[in-house]
Amino acid sequence: MTILGFLPAMVVLMTSFTRIVVVMSILRQAIGLQQTPSNQVIIGIAIFLTFFIMSPVINKVNTQAVQPYLNEEISARQAFKIAQEPIKAFMLKQTRIKDLETFVNIAESKAVTPEEVSMQILIPAFITSELKTAFQIGFMLFLPFLIIDLVIASILMAMGMMMLSPMIVSLPFKLILFVLVDGWNLILSTLVGSFAL
Repeated sequence: MTILGFLPAMVVLMTSFTRIVVVMSILRQAIGLQQTPSNQVIIGIAIFLTFFIMSPVINKVNTQAVQPYLNEEISARQAFKIAQEPIKAFMLKQTRIKDLETFVNIAESKAVTPEEVSMQILIPAFITSELKTAFQIGFMLFLPFLIIDLVIASILMAMGMMMLSPMIVSLPFKLILFVLVDGWNLILSTLVGSFAL
């Protein structure tokens, strides 16, 4: 029951969920749409993409820990310890060494290699790395839309239409650009590809 209480936090912070949600939220802001797609749609996309990305890890946990535990071949403590290994391996692949070193130093841990780092050190390092990566991807997404905003604002000022909001005029251009380059396909495939599996 205790693990079930922590399950939402584990799904959000120990998987690919955080990066996907942050990137999708930044994309929505970059386009200039306040409520489209809605939060429910963004969360839904993030959940299903997370299951897609994490499926190899989930399968390993199921075959190595859950099924042997259900068949009473190993104890609950052993199952928990075995289940940590695939999750830890996934998190280590996504975590920057610098972030890992920072939390190892803060905790004054004696771990020498990344594999020796405990989960209580790895989780905050992983979250920090995920946020940094998400903001880097978000910045790259923001640039083309920012250029469109600047061009539209310059044209409006040159025409003396300073009272007209550039955001209103640039929104259709940003939407058509996003559709023409097949933006959803590009962003979702890039997000999935950004995870070193």
